Amino acid sequence: MDQLASRSLLFQNAFAQQAVCAPSRVSLLTGRRPDTTRLYDFNSYWRAHSGNFSTIPQYFKENGYVTMSVGKVFHPGVSSNHSDDSPYSWSVPPYHPSSEKYENTKTCRGPDGELHANLLCPVDVADVPEGTLPDKQSTEQAVRLLGKMKTSGSPFFLAVGYHKPHIPFRYPKEFQKLYPLENITLAPDPQVPAGLPPVAYNPWMDIRQREDVQALNLSVPYGPIPADFQRKIRQSYFACVSYLDTQVGHLLSALDDLQLASSTIVALTSDHGWALGEHGEWAKYSNFDVTTRVPLLFYVPGRTAPLPAAGDRLFPYLDPFDSISESVEPGRQAGDLVELLSLFPTLAGLAGLPVPPRCPIPSFHVELCREGRNLLKHFQVRDSEEDLYIRGNPRELVAYSQYPRPADSPQWNSDKPSLKDIKVMGYSIRTVDYRYTVWVGFNPREFLANFSDVHAGELYFVASDPWQDHNMYNDSQGGALPRSLTP
Repeated sequence: MDQLASRSLLFQNAFAQQAVCAPSRVSLLTGRRPDTTRLYDFNSYWRAHSGNFSTIPQYFKENGYVTMSVGKVFHPGVSSNHSDDSPYSWSVPPYHPSSEKYENTKTCRGPDGELHANLLCPVDVADVPEGTLPDKQSTEQAVRLLGKMKTSGSPFFLAVGYHKPHIPFRYPKEFQKLYPLENITLAPDPQVPAGLPPVAYNPWMDIRQREDVQALNLSVPYGPIPADFQRKIRQSYFACVSYLDTQVGHLLSALDDLQLASSTIVALTSDHGWALGEHGEWAKYSNFDVTTRVPLLFYVPGRTAPLPAAGDRLFPYLDPFDSISESVEPGRQAGDLVELLSLFPTLAGLAGLPVPPRCPIPSFHVELCREGRNLLKHFQVRDSEEDLYIRGNPRELVAYSQYPRPADSPQWNSDKPSLKDIKVMGYSIRTVDYRYTVWVGFNPREFLANFSDVHAGELYFVASDPWQDHNMYNDSQGGALPRSLTP
């Protein structure tokens, strides 16, 4: 992925609109905020529930592209109509790896020699069911599809959704060697901040359901997890990322093999971040930077990197176990705060398609429009790098996120409340200088937030408090969102 970034434009400060799978994926794929898709949980399909909004792959399909889905692109289930939004979004049936069904089953060999459904699950791939793992299968299928597209010559849109580093941390055990446990540190701020409102805390209930975590007999909601197990979690997360990195490497190498690297735009991102002990939290389900900030980069042949000469490889595979693998220099980077909502208009523009218009307010009746900024201006060739903060409109240098809660204190369903149980919504704005969050009353029947009913607030200054541990809300005026900063 570093190699890809070296040939790409990397947005250093990109943020998801809700730090949980289904709402974030529907939001980024439609270019609409969760308050527009009205999906805050996993239990509704936006086309039936809010509006018949077009998606990125649907837009490409309608403009003559063959669109293909591999792995986890839309979240499976109700939120994508049990069909990955077919036939609207895809030209061919979406592919899901056959070994995916074993992800949450008892396939993790424990110290007792028995199989368990653990959080930490390094495996011998030869011993697992089918002798493979979902992300390996997804890479193989994606490479096959690229080969077909090379033969056909048709314009294509291929979305590849990898599972890792999602829990459980089930990965080839050899990747543990890259991260010796004695070198693993704890999070820089492993304690629950004293000034954190209880409503803001994520009690990581999905982590607690794993057998190895249950054996720790942790108190609810704050834990904490013993330090030695925290290091093991962090080790396995890092190992999962390296395993994922090899899959991305194989996929990019296939672009070279098929001579597609000079004619294929590549975007890489994620639906949310992940807490590894920061604030005493694990998983996602919050409004902090650690869970909302995501990678976002675009490789555009001839614009973010020179076109390769005949016979040159842009993406030679780099073996993580090869100690003499060459290091790569960083590519071009942009410091603007951006949102995943920008993925739709930016991909359309980079591909030469008309950029969807800005959405009116409200936009439930409009099938094709965007609520995110078009980032095309960042791809213009510059003689020298500029400070991208200087020329921007301050209103544009803001990223919005939100998260629902069922109550003002941590509950068993605080991480993933169903729509009917949402009583509070945390609206968060991230600027260059601060993160400001207000937790307000929310009516799930009317999809209506009451900004006069403030339950709690958070204010963190980025320069002096980069980890967002010192809540200054009660030392400031607090109150409702500044009118100039509402989306």
